[in-house]
Amino acid sequence: MGRDARDGTHFALEELAGAGGIAIEPIFFDPHADLSAYLDGARQLLRAGCHHIIGTITSAARKEVMPLVEKHDGLLWYMCPYEGFEANENVIYVGGCPNQHLIPLFEHLIPRFGKRPYLVGANYVWGWEMNRLARELVANVDGEVLGERYLPLEETDVERIVSDIEQRRPSFILNNLIGPSSYAFLAAIKALADRDPAFRAENCPVVSCDLMECELDHIPAGSAIGQLCAASYFDTLSTPSNLAFKTRVAARHGADRRISSVFASAYTATRLCADAIVAAGSDDPVAVKRELHATSWATLFGSLVIDRETNHAALPFHLGRINAQNGFDIVASRPPLAADPYLTRRNKPAVTKLRVVS
Repeated sequence: MGRDARDGTHFALEELAGAGGIAIEPIFFDPHADLSAYLDGARQLLRAGCHHIIGTITSAARKEVMPLVEKHDGLLWYMCPYEGFEANENVIYVGGCPNQHLIPLFEHLIPRFGKRPYLVGANYVWGWEMNRLARELVANVDGEVLGERYLPLEETDVERIVSDIEQRRPSFILNNLIGPSSYAFLAAIKALADRDPAFRAENCPVVSCDLMECELDHIPAGSAIGQLCAASYFDTLSTPSNLAFKTRVAARHGADRRISSVFASAYTATRLCADAIVAAGSDDPVAVKRELHATSWATLFGSLVIDRETNHAALPFHLGRINAQNGFDIVASRPPLAADPYLTRRNKPAVTKLRVVS
């Protein structure tokens, strides 16, 4: 995911330079997934005079660098889906929050598969908060969470969890694991489905809000076919803007390059940052935010608006099913949803009473 985010940012900068637009000198820091290194890297960038940082992947990394960005009056452009319950005047959120991914996902799943899920998650804020919200959503429809288990980051010993799932027989499984843990879990569920057809994807799907095209090649071959993922972008979108974008990416990275949502979001964040700087005539974060909030922006996600109260983007919802070519077939979509990170305003009815439509 980090490599795809970097590639999306670099591609945006290459396009800007090629079009004769604003000249931007990127300074790249690789923390190698070390939280303390994220902090050191952000400190170096901000002290070097960078006013804008595009990056961090996990919520733990984002929360690590936010205090420094605030201290230096910079802007952090965050482009991954996250667990919500945050709004910071020094962060621009281009990744989705729960009312843009988890809530519409459950509204799709419960009428089709039932209201007795099993929850698994990474043992940090993403897993904790996503599963907490899932419990609320299930309770709102008088359902029952049959189990809830966590794994440390990078842990791949999933057999005890899978054995518990086999015994409890849920309607579907919410997978909030990340990276190697998620890949091992999907492989183990496929082995379970081979023994017991009740756990095939069409009967008891594993659903995620954080699985992307760039990860599918790391899952054992065929293990994830049919499983579902919610996202604001998939490579297979057939919009004119995305088809044109894919042509440009193919010319740079080759025809086989699949574009992940994090590549698309990093590209979009970079273009938004640059375009707002041009409109402001300055890279001062206050001036940039003023321009950013003043208008809508043509992007891969459609006409994109950044809410001035929360700094979150309004984003579409898409539901993708993993296919045999290690891509996603889009099976459901909704137009851009205004972000409601605290679930207290625009979409309050969705959290107090889940809207399920057959």
